[in-house]
Formats: sequence, C-alpha cells, structure tokens
Amino acid sequence: MSGGVDSSVATALLNEQGFEVVGSMLRFWSDERPSEAFSLCCSPEAAYDARRIADRLEIPFYLLDHRKEFEEIVVEPFVPTYLRGETPNPCVWCNRFIKFGSLIEKARMLDCEFMATGHYVRRVDGQGGPELWRGVDSGKDQTYFLWALPRGILPYLLFPLGELDKPTVRKLARERGLETAEKPGSSGLCFVTDSVRHYLDSETSFNPGPVVDIASGDVIGEHRGIQYYTVGQKRHLGLFQSHQSRFVVGFSKKENTVFVGTRNICHWDRLIAEQANYLLDIDSLPRRVMAQVRYRQSPLPATIVRKWAEGFELQFDEPVFAVTIGQSAVLYEDDRLLGGGVITYRGGTPQEGQ
Repeated sequence: MSGGVDSSVATALLNEQGFEVVGSMLRFWSDERPSEAFSLCCSPEAAYDARRIADRLEIPFYLLDHRKEFEEIVVEPFVPTYLRGETPNPCVWCNRFIKFGSLIEKARMLDCEFMATGHYVRRVDGQGGPELWRGVDSGKDQTYFLWALPRGILPYLLFPLGELDKPTVRKLARERGLETAEKPGSSGLCFVTDSVRHYLDSETSFNPGPVVDIASGDVIGEHRGIQYYTVGQKRHLGLFQSHQSRFVVGFSKKENTVFVGTRNICHWDRLIAEQANYLLDIDSLPRRVMAQVRYRQSPLPATIVRKWAEGFELQFDEPVFAVTIGQSAVLYEDDRLLGGGVITYRGGTPQEGQ
C-alpha cells in the first residue's frame, strides 16, 4: 500500500474477493533525509492514509522499515550515474530489490500466498507459466519498470488493476467511500519532490565546460555540469546565442564536454543492453520484438541481433530518437513483457564510446 487511490482500490477489491488481506507499506524516509524530501507516495502522510484505508477495510497494516536498502540501492547510485553522463532508471531497481524483492520475502514470513500491488499490469497464465502483460490502460501501463523482476516470483504476484483504467479506479474508490478517492496521483521519483535539476543542485557542485556542436566542432555555449543534461534535451543548453534548435547528443566526461546537434543527428538505430533479465527461457526469446527505450514511448520494431544471459544487441527498423545510456531497453511481443536491460551503447553516434 502506498496511501494512494490505486493501492487502496487494489486492497479493497482483494478484500471483497475473499482474500485474507494484510496491508503493508515500505518506509523509505530516513531521519537524516527529512520527510519533506519525499513525494506523496512515500511520505509519513502517505503512511497515515494507507493506515486509514486499512482501518476502514478492517485489515492488519504493517509499516516496514526499508530505509537502509532504499538509500543504498536507489538513492546513492543516482547522482554518480548522472555525473558519468548517463540517465538512470532508479525505479527499476527499487522494484526488483525492494518493492518486490524484499517485500515478497516478508510476505512469505507472514505465510501469505500472494503479493499484490496497485500497478497497472496484467498477469496472464501462459503455457510456460505466469507472464506479465501491459495494463489495459495504456496511459498508466507500468511494465516498463518491471522488466528486472525475477521470473521465479511471477506465480506469487497479483495485479487487481490490470484490467481497469484510472477513471474506473477512482469511481470504485468513490463508491466504497475510500478517503483516497480524489487524492492526486504521484509521478516522477519519490525522493525528488521538485525536479531532478533542483535535486542535483543540492547534491552536486557546478562544473562548467564547453557545449560543442558535433557537426562543426565549434564551441557554441557553456554548460553547468554534465549531470544537468540528458540525451535529447533541447532546453537550458547554455548556448551563447540563438541557434537552430539543438539537442544533446552525447558527452565526454574526460573533456567535460556536452555535444549538441540537430534533431536528425540525435537518432540511433542500434543499441547494446547489459544487466539483462528475461521473463522466459532465453532460447524462446523471439528474434523480432517490439522495443521501448523510454517510459511513455511507443514500442518500436527491432531485431535481436545477439543475445546472451547478461545482455542483448538490438537493431531497430528505423533510427530512434534520443537513445540514452543508462536508460532501460525493454522487450515486448505484442503486449507481453519479455525482459529488458540497461543501455550501455548506441550505434550510429558520431562520438561512439563516449
């Protein structure tokens, strides 16, 4: 439970279906990091709302302390990743190791048969066992962040909202008189309340350097520090004067340089992903897949050129805008989630290897 409308309705539906439900929430806020530094989904106020829902439904509720794991797994690697000129997906690792990893262990300690969440994901029982599919509400689908889940836990997962859309979920909450029915949804990173830029302001120092046009080699601006930029970014580039629209296309950490170029240059048709995880036998992985390289992007057709236990290489049918080192490349067959990995290389860029 997160204290939001989604987990509240998921809990209520399971309760009505006759499950013996135990509510739980993970405590991430630490004494060193004030509760105001956390957004709606992970704050003490959210815990209060979750407990109110549990009381209304007359189910037990536990607040589980995961401050240490959250700091080590999610928060500590965040800034160093940006300092390397990469763009992280911390929610992927929070889901794998904490929200689903540690929590399912606690569920087993309580003799629970299943673990359920309010994610907009479908669990489908296929011929080879349980599969994860996109939620019916395509705008709320969250499979992009679940590619790293261990395959072995899928039989123990339930997703009551997978067949519902958000308006229906709010309607169900209102019908049941749940206090969270009109609560705003949360988005972004739970430990970043304002913006990533402002968070980095508080955690790093400025390290100015040149902004270089990748085509001409000319210095056309000055950046504040590599950590403030991501591939595909168009605004706040620190250009000296008005230029044709420029996009960030890459970085040189060694030279402390941000490279920019036209939109056409900011496309790549090949990538390599590592730290891979597959939700089916690797030999069953199809050669032709749909691949998604950022959240809310439509999956694009691609061919798996190479695959191995720890990674894969993709060739897209058409060049893809803003393929970003550090982001997730997630594989689908129709709506079925096949797995994914962390992008470590993109082909076709003028500064390969940087």
